[in-house]
Amino acid sequence: MHAILLAFPLPLFLGALLSDLAYRSSFQIQWFNFSSWLIAGGLFVGGFALLWALIDLIRSGTVRRKRAATYFLVLLVMWVLGFINALVHSKDAFAIMPEALYLSSVATILALVAAWMGYSGYQSREAA
Repeated sequence: MHAILLAFPLPLFLGALLSDLAYRSSFQIQWFNFSSWLIAGGLFVGGFALLWALIDLIRSGTVRRKRAATYFLVLLVMWVLGFINALVHSKDAFAIMPEALYLSSVATILALVAAWMGYSGYQSREAA
């Protein structure tokens, strides 16, 4: 279940980044709307992935606790920056640049790191 939840934040935050790039180049307000909805979706599913990572952190043994804590921290920072990005996107469309682009970039990178950490951890546990 966690792998399914983890599959959504990366493409949603990446789509928001691409929408912000399209908005920056064209200033068509619909790109701003797309980005806002994609961020909301990434936050929604990312919140469930964050909750699952917290449960995994609590249940993990002492050997896995450091990795689980790092993974939880990356997901938490991704979610908080995504939330700040959603607040930035709640402003007027012409007032969001360039900070929305920076926040979308960092949230996308953190979603990529979280997906890499999450999937590499599950793959190694299945092989062991």
